[in-house]
Amino acid sequence: MRILGLALFAVLALPASAQDFPPLKVETHLIDSTVSIRDAGGGLVHDVTMTDLSVVEDGIPQTIRYFAPAEHLPLSIGLIIDASGSQEKFIKDHERDIAEFLRQVLTPEDRAFALCFGNHLRLVSDWTSDGPAITSALRRYDKSKGDFPELGPKEDREQGTALNDAVYFSTTERMAGIHQRRKVLLVFSDGQENSSEHDLIDTIEAAQNADVLVYAIRYTELEHGKMNARDLYGMRELDHLTAQSGGKSYDSHAMKVSQAFAEISGELRSLYAVGYYSTNREHDGSFRKVVLQSKRPGLVLRARAGYYAR
Repeated sequence: MRILGLALFAVLALPASAQDFPPLKVETHLIDSTVSIRDAGGGLVHDVTMTDLSVVEDGIPQTIRYFAPAEHLPLSIGLIIDASGSQEKFIKDHERDIAEFLRQVLTPEDRAFALCFGNHLRLVSDWTSDGPAITSALRRYDKSKGDFPELGPKEDREQGTALNDAVYFSTTERMAGIHQRRKVLLVFSDGQENSSEHDLIDTIEAAQNADVLVYAIRYTELEHGKMNARDLYGMRELDHLTAQSGGKSYDSHAMKVSQAFAEISGELRSLYAVGYYSTNREHDGSFRKVVLQSKRPGLVLRARAGYYAR
């Protein structure tokens, strides 16, 4: 969720004496959230209206002022791809699935970028609505990694997986200034983290404040068919990140990757945007817990857990 501080200044054609008065300043505090709504059987629901929903912030009911279904909001999506040694084969094997996903979700009004990360964060493809151009850039990256610009400040990273920094800087430098769009990061990784400047809490806070949904498709190299402790850590890292942002993680060992892509693309076409003016006008940096609820029985809502009042 994000806080929009909007200042309106009225400049009127008045006599010089009248213009000595200070300008009129009006501030609003609009909190918006992107929400997925399913029925009790897991099916997406497409006929929800504003009157079907309610929102509570820190236990205090709020009045919904803005509501829109997904088709009214274009999509901005970032592909965040783990290019470390344990993940390279997975991406090559599923290049066709990525291309098909982009073909399904991108319209001329939508746009996407691709970032590959290991111990560097490389912007492989800038904003575009051209899916084939993105997959072509991913193939070029595999042959010449150093030719692509870095995202975020240049850091000396000795290890090989800066997952938190990849999501954090994709949010703060690519998504934070975007409004009135569905904002999504799709992460391909095993969730293992060993070289970021930012921790998981920083990363979740950035996603929540920018109203960015984080989805993840997780691939873990198993030894003798089992996960080790480090693998389990990565699984929980991605589960926590996605859940707190309002997205979802998928395990490639439990579901076909093509099926996961199909479920995500269907959900992206079925999201709703809900906005309200918070009754708490303080910018004290505290976390505000936000709960979206359905007045219709049997509906299951998934959205970010709250925001920080910066």
